[in-house]
Amino acid sequence: MSRRPTRRPASTLLRPEQKVKPPGMLERLYHGAKWQGNRLLPSRAFIHRRLLGGIHRYGELFSGMSDSELQDARKVLQTKLHREGLTDALLSETFALIRETAGRSLGMYHFDAQLLAGLALIEGCVAEMQTGEGKTLTATLPAAAAALAGIPVHVITVNDYLARRDAELMLPVYQALGLSVGCVVQGLSQEEKKKAYACDIVYCTNKDVVFDYLRDQLVLKDNQRPLHLHGGRLTGKASIDESLLLRGLHFAIVDEADSVLLDEARSPLVISGGKGASPEQQQVLSKAMALVSEMVLDRDFKLDLKQRSVQLTPEGETWLKEQTRHAGSYWSGKVRREDIIHKALTARCLLEKDHHYLVRDGKVQIIDEHTGRIMADRSWEQDLHQLVEIKEGCELTAVRDTLARMTYQRFFRQYHHLAGMTGTAHEVSGELWSVYGLPVMPIPTHRPSRRLYSAPRYFPTQHEKWQAVLDSIRRMHNLGRSVLVGVASVAVAEQLSELLLQEGLEHQVLSAVNDQHEADIVAQAGLPGQITVATQMAGRGTDIKLAPVVEEAGGLHVILTEYHDASRIDRQLAGRCARQGDPGSFEVLVSGEDSLLEGKTFMGMKKLVLSVTFTPFSERLGLARLKWTQKQVERRHASIRRQLFQSDEKQDERLSFTGSG
Repeated sequence: MSRRPTRRPASTLLRPEQKVKPPGMLERLYHGAKWQGNRLLPSRAFIHRRLLGGIHRYGELFSGMSDSELQDARKVLQTKLHREGLTDALLSETFALIRETAGRSLGMYHFDAQLLAGLALIEGCVAEMQTGEGKTLTATLPAAAAALAGIPVHVITVNDYLARRDAELMLPVYQALGLSVGCVVQGLSQEEKKKAYACDIVYCTNKDVVFDYLRDQLVLKDNQRPLHLHGGRLTGKASIDESLLLRGLHFAIVDEADSVLLDEARSPLVISGGKGASPEQQQVLSKAMALVSEMVLDRDFKLDLKQRSVQLTPEGETWLKEQTRHAGSYWSGKVRREDIIHKALTARCLLEKDHHYLVRDGKVQIIDEHTGRIMADRSWEQDLHQLVEIKEGCELTAVRDTLARMTYQRFFRQYHHLAGMTGTAHEVSGELWSVYGLPVMPIPTHRPSRRLYSAPRYFPTQHEKWQAVLDSIRRMHNLGRSVLVGVASVAVAEQLSELLLQEGLEHQVLSAVNDQHEADIVAQAGLPGQITVATQMAGRGTDIKLAPVVEEAGGLHVILTEYHDASRIDRQLAGRCARQGDPGSFEVLVSGEDSLLEGKTFMGMKKLVLSVTFTPFSERLGLARLKWTQKQVERRHASIRRQLFQSDEKQDERLSFTGSG
């Protein structure tokens, strides 16, 4: 993977992408040595500072031009970029042109910190920019520079709201540079998607681009070679490329890179095909749910909420065999019988309404665990979705079978050039390098942070914690400050909403239930006395603008009510306040009954924490235990990603050995 993007043919037929090969022993050793070298060498930010002078010199030249003269300069520069590529001299000139264009079209000129981040991105790094430092504007630098050089660009973010928002906000810059911009979100038709992907720069979510890539692979299944693809045109038949969307994997800029490339990479993405369930199959699924409703926890099955696993006990296996002795041929086989019961137990015990899914208009809709958003066109596979529908009394949808599968690790390594931005990368810099070859470059802040941190507070019970949350909200509300309360799920958001109503405190709730009002809720979240209760939907990328009177009163106050599975997510919530030099404060209020301590793995820890008499020492102990548990969860998630990555590499080795790769 080259450090700077280069121009390649871009079409749905040629579809250039990086071939992922399993590394040999020498390559692994070199990769590890290079990682150690990256850590010892001076920061790339220092190396890139020499380019800043050139950018500012060209900037002085461009600032004295009229709009028509600037357009003429852009056309000349674009021709040079097509011919020579992104050389140092042309890169400085291009960044200066983009900066001047942004200043004229948006009234926003890139700061030096944003210019440094843009240089890091164009060279294939993860730019670690603190929250609120303007990543949306920063992305225009590498995206427009590559697009002007004739390189298609995907700007990838975590949800539809951010993809649509960022594309609309930055559209005037791209239009002034003569570039086309597309936006791919849920609900678009095939033709609308095809038109969007044909643009110079495409804003999309990680899930959309991977699923669209997989759909293309299904179309290409028997027509992989360009000769076959062109054959339809030559013979006058309908060309297969009419059904294809992507023009290859050229250059991806991944916003919230740690979330997309790591947190969401614990499970592969799967495309399924539906077929109607037969009456016999519906009968089997209904019987399975009826059977598990009679099963007793710890006698018939074991449950580990944190590992998200269920396991039949020997007594449960015997009971199940007896109950299904005369139930028909499907239930006679031990493996098949226990498999469907395992899925039914998962539907009953592990998948919670208003946490893992919603029931809307009589349909089960999955909530994305990473973003808190509805995934309207997604479903669980292999009977699990239908079992949840039976549990909730919904009409059964088609049973889904796997048609295509891909991990994030494999997909993003197929880009010829990959870069990312996030405010929380240093904790996972080793994994970003070992999996994706992405070095992390810290970017200095434009202004000193004014965020105030309160010491975390621990309470033995949930009841005491919520009373403290209400007290804090009331205190900030009386000061005229705006308040954002981060909660773990839709169900918890509704519980806190009830408590606030009982206290007579008006508020807004932002969750998957009312996601269609997200823009309006976020727009009002910075008003005086405004209280906003939000799930992870108000995490990454959410920019809350403060009213002047709120800024004078101390800014936005953010309350974290439960530690997440990763400390990086906690820091992202803190980053909703005190952005770009604004005032703000962050407070942590947690308890010994929080869901982080649920499950067999940490139940002993929970009992220990709750058994200690509440004193200042026990409060410190409780906080330490929660943070320790969080670290264990982070390690387990990293282990899952590592196993998935190693499985991918072993598959590559097998394909390479058999000649199928």
